[in-house]
Amino acid sequence: MSFPPLFLKSQHDRRIRKGHLWVYSNEVDSKKSPLNNFAVGEQVVLTGASGQALGLAVVNPNNLICARLVSRSLNVRLGESLFKKRIQEALSLRQAIFDAPYYRLLFGDADFLPGVVADRFGDYVVLQIASAAMEQHKQSLLQALQAVLGCRGVLLRNDHAARQLENLPLYSEVVGDLPEQLELIENGVQFRVPSRDGQKTGWFYDHRCNRAMLAQWVSGKRVLDVFSYVGGWGVQLAKAGAKRVTCVDSSATALSYVEQNAELNACDDRMEAIEGSALEVLKFLIEEQEKFDVVVLDPPAFIKRKKDQKSGEAAYRHINELAIRLLQPGGLLLSASCSMQLPAASLQDIVRGAAMHLDRKCQLVYCGGQGPDHPVHPAIPETNYLKAQLFRILSRQ
Repeated sequence: MSFPPLFLKSQHDRRIRKGHLWVYSNEVDSKKSPLNNFAVGEQVVLTGASGQALGLAVVNPNNLICARLVSRSLNVRLGESLFKKRIQEALSLRQAIFDAPYYRLLFGDADFLPGVVADRFGDYVVLQIASAAMEQHKQSLLQALQAVLGCRGVLLRNDHAARQLENLPLYSEVVGDLPEQLELIENGVQFRVPSRDGQKTGWFYDHRCNRAMLAQWVSGKRVLDVFSYVGGWGVQLAKAGAKRVTCVDSSATALSYVEQNAELNACDDRMEAIEGSALEVLKFLIEEQEKFDVVVLDPPAFIKRKKDQKSGEAAYRHINELAIRLLQPGGLLLSASCSMQLPAASLQDIVRGAAMHLDRKCQLVYCGGQGPDHPVHPAIPETNYLKAQLFRILSRQ
């Protein structure tokens, strides 16, 4: 079976030839291949202006990113065989790094499966699909996962906002068996997370290495974990020897899991939870003249789109300033951002500015990013999104 060509304008194939996978609608030669001639999810041969085939792509003519390359070979088809190959390649990376099956198994473009994210919890997988083409081949994708992993159950968490960009319906579906709670081990610490009602896929594996790093600094310290969710940071830091850990989250359900995970790791006697808005709780703790040795700030993305840049940077500045006010001289601030639009240098400048505004000195002692189960595609900077920076905050003198 042959596929129709999607022609690029002259000189607009350079990014693709350098390794990128995305095609923008203004790069398509609409005279040779009008986008409205293609169906959503259709497979095409991506073709340069000179007529040279660049690879197999899938199309969504209604999007700014109107096509995504899935293979540079024309001898493949989107389906179970290709999916199995991609999953096996992704699995080999994770198995080379981790000794237990708890990790991000598939990371979209970086694992050459655009629009597909999968987190593994032992025998279970939480799968998210954000591409119309991949949605159309959902059954083949599920069959490939089963063939490679032999998993007992898959939760399709397709109720996320990214699907709206491709006009896909929102739903959640279980294939096979699924317990009420999923279990995992990270850095030697056990966790239980809600299978259906957790944030995103239920866990944030991307900070694994950053959590392990910070655990080396907290023995005997008093720690404040803001935006704690189910205790990914807080419980690991308590297990690592923190004297006292206070977790803050707006979700009572999340904090109930903090308590459960603390008990699971026999460190509940050194943990407490505060339910409420992060900003309001921080302001309350400042009024109470509380002080901490370590503050962890791991907020949701304050900058989701370019138009959010100014307000988002202001939000990062404000919350980092509040955190610094709660630190003892010589205390540590772990400031994180999952906003792809916020460069690491900008986060560093925000914390520096917040410290200067409060007449405090700061030293950057660690810069981290996402773990190796969230590989970066070298040609796609958007896949390099996570920042985790550890600052030592000193007094003025």
